[in-house]
Amino acid sequence: MNFKRSTTSMAIALMALSLVSMTSIQQEAFAQNQGMSITATTEKVGDTITVTGKTVSDYTDVTFTVISPSGNNVVGIDQISPDNDGNFAITFTISSGWKENGFYSIKAKQGTSSLYELEVLVEVTNGITLRSTSVTESNLETGIFTPSENNAARNAGITLDAIVIEDGSTMFEVTGTTDRMSQDITLKVVAPNGNVVKVAQVSPMLSGEFSAEITVGGSLWKQDGFYTVTVQQFNDPKYTASTEVEILDGVVVPEFGTIAAMILAVAIISIIAVSAKSRLSIIPRY
Repeated sequence: MNFKRSTTSMAIALMALSLVSMTSIQQEAFAQNQGMSITATTEKVGDTITVTGKTVSDYTDVTFTVISPSGNNVVGIDQISPDNDGNFAITFTISSGWKENGFYSIKAKQGTSSLYELEVLVEVTNGITLRSTSVTESNLETGIFTPSENNAARNAGITLDAIVIEDGSTMFEVTGTTDRMSQDITLKVVAPNGNVVKVAQVSPMLSGEFSAEITVGGSLWKQDGFYTVTVQQFNDPKYTASTEVEILDGVVVPEFGTIAAMILAVAIISIIAVSAKSRLSIIPRY
C-alpha cells in the first residue's frame, strides 16, 4: 500500500516538474522569438552613419526615418529587407540637407508592433561626425524595451571653473568643458543681492572646451561679496554648473586669498607660542 502511494506521489511530482519545465521552455522561446536590435556607428571624423541590426520578424522590410535635431525636417528615408537570419545593414550619407547641428534621430520600424520600433541618436556638427560612436537599442532577448547605457543621449554633462587672472584684477576668466559641441552655452553672473549683472553666449570649441572673460566694474558691480557664475546648455541639470567669485571694492579677490592669509596668521602665532613655551633662542646657551 505504501509502495503504491509512493509511486503515485512520485508520478505526480514528475508530472508537475514536466509542466514547469515546459512552461519555462515556452516562456524562454517566446522571449527569444520577438523584438529587434539596432546599432548606429560613426567614425571620429566622417560623413557616414552605418546602422546594423537584427530582427526575429524577418518577413517584413525595415523602414528607416532620419529626423533633424529640431524635429522639423526629415533628412533621410530608406528601407531594407533582412536576410534569412534576420540581419540587416544600411548606410546614411550626411548631405547638404543635414544643416542643423545636434542629435539626429534614426528610427527603425518593422510592421505595426511597438516591439519592432526603435530609435538611436547620432550627433552631427557642421555636416560631419566629430567622434567615434556606437549606439545600440535592443529589446531582442526579452521583448521589453531596455535603453542601452551607451546611448549618445545619456550625457556626461558640463563642468565649470572660475579662474582669477591676477590679484587686484578687474577681470576674471571662466573656463569649462562640455560633451555637446553643437549647442551654445548661456553664461550668467548674479550679484550677492540677486541682480543679474552679466549675460553672455559662449560657443564651445570642437574639443568641448569653452572660456569667457568677464570684466568687473560699473554700477552693477558695486556690491561686495560672492557673485554666482552659472553656465547652462540645456534644461537637463547635468548641463547646468555654477561657481562663485568674490568681489571687493570693485576688484576680484584671488581664490583662497582670505583663507591663505588666515592660515599664515595662525602659523605665525603658533610659532611664537611654541618658541615662548620652549624658551627657544637664536643664541645657544653654554
